[in-house]
Amino acid sequence: MARPQAYPGKLNLFQRMMLRWRELHPYNAVHVVHVAHAFDADDVRRCIRQTIDAHGIGGYTLDAQRTRYAYRDETRQPDLDVIAANDDADRALADEIARQLNRPFELGVPLRYFAVPMPAGFLLGVAYDHFIAGGDSVAALLGAIVARIGGVAPACATTAPLEALYPSTYSTLMRRHGGWFVRAAIAMPSQVRESKRAYRPRDRDPDDPRNAYALIRLAPTEVAALRGHALAFGVTLHDLIIAMLLRTLSPLAIGRRGERVRREISVAAIVNIRRDFGGDDARAFGQLLASMRVTHPVADETGVGDLARDVRRATLPIKRSHLYLRSLLGLSAASIAWRYMSPAQRRRFYVKHYPAWAGVSMMDIDPLWPKELGPATLYTRGVSTGPLTPAVLAISSGKDALSIGVAWRPTALPADFPALLHDQIRQCANQSHC
Repeated sequence: MARPQAYPGKLNLFQRMMLRWRELHPYNAVHVVHVAHAFDADDVRRCIRQTIDAHGIGGYTLDAQRTRYAYRDETRQPDLDVIAANDDADRALADEIARQLNRPFELGVPLRYFAVPMPAGFLLGVAYDHFIAGGDSVAALLGAIVARIGGVAPACATTAPLEALYPSTYSTLMRRHGGWFVRAAIAMPSQVRESKRAYRPRDRDPDDPRNAYALIRLAPTEVAALRGHALAFGVTLHDLIIAMLLRTLSPLAIGRRGERVRREISVAAIVNIRRDFGGDDARAFGQLLASMRVTHPVADETGVGDLARDVRRATLPIKRSHLYLRSLLGLSAASIAWRYMSPAQRRRFYVKHYPAWAGVSMMDIDPLWPKELGPATLYTRGVSTGPLTPAVLAISSGKDALSIGVAWRPTALPADFPALLHDQIRQCANQSHC
């Protein structure tokens, strides 16, 4: 009877599915930020150790069968790999993020750290087994570590999602907001119809889940231009980026022109649902996520502005009516079917039943970053594609900065996919209109 007390945390539905996805290929994520201090490996290890001990997230144990977990007192010194940057820190960083995305974790060691020394300061990165936490929690953790390295008060990140270790599962949300789930269930048929209209990505080798990675950094003037375009179009920056992504994918999905029904392109977007939980869960280290999807025909004559407005018309009612909760109902159904599928069927499940060409994970770093440190600089993320989509855009935004970490499967998308996307963004940013 004492066993449940030994594992006070319970994985939610999204986390349980991530555990299944990682059986096919590592399902990892990476965050990196610039630290404006001279690099001292021993000092960095000490600050990491002090931070994880202070917040109680050092020792992680998992009962995978019962999907329960606990954090224990941790005495193990954290690993810290030091990566030589040579003359190109961004190139070295991209190579390291690709390595981290493809490198498995042991279930009891869900966090890894690395550093890239630079002429001024260094880049500090944390890779994590994605099922343990969402990006907002890890951004808060990285901010707390950097605060210690900089000698700032260690408690400066107390309002970030680090204060509690065991957030509620989605059953709590369902009990609290049953009406939202009823609306989501009623809207499920429309999602099924979208899936039937969506053209499926083609993968030359579905048994090769390896991820490649590239980094896109935008200049402050480009960021300002994109924000100005979004304001002029009456859309969010998120909507505008999805529109440019759809525009980039359109010529890569040219085979849909010959289809009778599947003639549209789908893109998925991650939704942070901490606000839906509220209370202590809003400050918990963990993962509270859902997703939504945009499906569009992307006609050749449709400009980026009109496409962004169409994206806005699709996403706004989803957000207002909490219809992103449909994704949780879909995950629940998939978790049941998963048990009866072979590994080959699992790799092809989503492309068959929920086809999407890319996923978008956008995060505003500023609210998560300790104010005492000033703005986070050179903030970079990467997220594994897993079996869901052949590409994932991990977008990190700040007041004057925006970076896009592009993970993609080379067997499904061409090697120049990130360059094509960058060209589309640069073209929009450097024109008076796009």
